[in-house]
Amino acid sequence: MASVTFSEASRVYPGMKHPAVDQLNLEIVDGEFLVLVGPSGCGKSTTLRMLAGLEPIDAGNVFIGDRDVTMVPPRDRDIAMVFQSYALYPHMTVAENIGFHLKIKKMPKDEIRTRVKEAADLLDLGEYLDRKPAKLSGGQRQRVAMGRAIVRQPKVFLMDEPLSNLDAKLRVQTRTQIAALQRRLGVTTVYVTHDQVEAMTMGDRVAVLKDGLLQQCATPRELFTRPANLFVAGFIGSPAMNEMQCTVTADGAEFAGLQIPLSPEQRAALTSDQLTVGVRPESLHLSHDGTGIHATISTVEELGSDSFLYCTPEGRTEANMVSRAEGLSTARPGDTVQLRPDPGALHLFDTATGLRLPD
Repeated sequence: MASVTFSEASRVYPGMKHPAVDQLNLEIVDGEFLVLVGPSGCGKSTTLRMLAGLEPIDAGNVFIGDRDVTMVPPRDRDIAMVFQSYALYPHMTVAENIGFHLKIKKMPKDEIRTRVKEAADLLDLGEYLDRKPAKLSGGQRQRVAMGRAIVRQPKVFLMDEPLSNLDAKLRVQTRTQIAALQRRLGVTTVYVTHDQVEAMTMGDRVAVLKDGLLQQCATPRELFTRPANLFVAGFIGSPAMNEMQCTVTADGAEFAGLQIPLSPEQRAALTSDQLTVGVRPESLHLSHDGTGIHATISTVEELGSDSFLYCTPEGRTEANMVSRAEGLSTARPGDTVQLRPDPGALHLFDTATGLRLPD
């Protein structure tokens, strides 16, 4: 096992004006499960491929432990990769697929059998060792691909959207298995996904990328409660954080009846008179005393355990706000309501820079 360090690492594809990954500084500690997440084209898969040696690094360095692997061939980096497509050999059995790399390395047959059995037992594949991939379900094939990585006993696991080919129910089940397995093995793991729910439920830390730039790397809880900027605030959380555009005055800021005070430190951090106020749907509730944001309900989504109220603030038709309520709601489209955020639940951002203001 080993740590992983990106030091000012960049990748520029030929013919592109902007780097796919731009001066990335990121340290992954030994045994950590780190998830790279972001929208399509943000550079997360490129980052993983740079670590694997499948993409050249145009500037900066990559380290595995204390070893600079920037110019080291992929086969000599002591990593194992799990791909989106499983990449199994269709003519080989499960046992042969899992042990294929060990066979190539000319390891003794007894040791290969032992390692394959250990991996199969870990992944509940013992009864399938004699089957071909065509006779397996998607989840079973993905576990075979995991087994092939495990038997190599690498320093680092790399996983590139390994669950994207599975249906929704199987994704939930398999992501739980992968997270539990990683914690049991204790191997440093870098996992790429575009699904922020997957990222938040699996990672010890989550690194959020946009346009090749690292926006924030933190625990799932910190990303949710203290997003570093507007992009992270809007990307993390489902439904997304409500964002209110305000103009700062001598008295603070106001949005559709909601008064927002500002501290001297927050005023000093602003670069203009434009402020963006964020509040998450679960922190925005119906007010029964007539105070808060005046709004009209446009849509109600009933999910059984929760209800989502989609509202249009009074005088701000360009803005849509979502409030989450527990259980089934009595509210109906067309109702006029007041929405009030929980005390301390507001996130303040400089609209011009997108950066979070001090609390």
